[in-house]
Amino acid sequence: MKDEHCVAFLQWALPHLELHWPGFRKVRRQVCRRLKRRMSELGVPGFSDYRDYIADHPEEWSVIDAFCYITISRFLRDKNVFRVLGDVILPEAAQRAAAEGRDVRCWSAGCASGEEVYSLKIAWERLARARAPDICFSIIGTDIDETVLRRAETGCYERSTLRELPVESLNECFVRKGESYCVRREFRDNISFQLQDIREVLPVGPFDLILCRNLVFTYFARSLQERTLERIATCLQCRGVLVIGAHETLPAGAVDFRPELECREIFRWLPVRPECPMDRG
Repeated sequence: MKDEHCVAFLQWALPHLELHWPGFRKVRRQVCRRLKRRMSELGVPGFSDYRDYIADHPEEWSVIDAFCYITISRFLRDKNVFRVLGDVILPEAAQRAAAEGRDVRCWSAGCASGEEVYSLKIAWERLARARAPDICFSIIGTDIDETVLRRAETGCYERSTLRELPVESLNECFVRKGESYCVRREFRDNISFQLQDIREVLPVGPFDLILCRNLVFTYFARSLQERTLERIATCLQCRGVLVIGAHETLPAGAVDFRPELECREIFRWLPVRPECPMDRG
């Protein structure tokens, strides 16, 4: 089966799932391998035959949807994002939380094996904690894939996924166990992981910071992006922050999200509504 046949199949199938073909172009071989393995299991010789099979077995759409889960992650992915978070966004969030007598709460959507969650925790502990020693900082990581969430809860990683961490962070935040590096206990406090499909359910907010990188605005169709962004906004504190991926853009019309000048991936939520008295500041 040629690559072009799988591409044609994906271009036909993805819109049925409200997914966006351009987002899958670079990872298509990973999805195609899964599809071909499935077709072999079913004894289906080609993609046209698979389309016929799907027509007779509509429950197969959920199988195809699962094949489209893409997991690519590492610690401190996009270093400038974490620099701005540690130097600017997290201290600001701590200051507001202290003034309002509450905790700082964050959500990592599509957290995969937890690299982003622990990167954020490290940024808080190493860059922002000293400015707000009495503030509780918690993170919820959600993902649709139970397998990667189990790895996230274990918190142990190969050296390759830690290659962008400074040596001092590696030594301070991890303990080596054989060939793995495991997050030290003090960098795992107030972190939880939940099995969730962002298309169907979101964790209970509000959050000061939401990281939704390389997920919604890469793989979802535009209409689904817009609906999901509306729901994400309901989970943000007034003047809360949304972080997207380096190669992503927000849907047109997302006027309540204003880019931070120091980092194009970071947006401040500034809705014009009475309950956000600082929304014009």
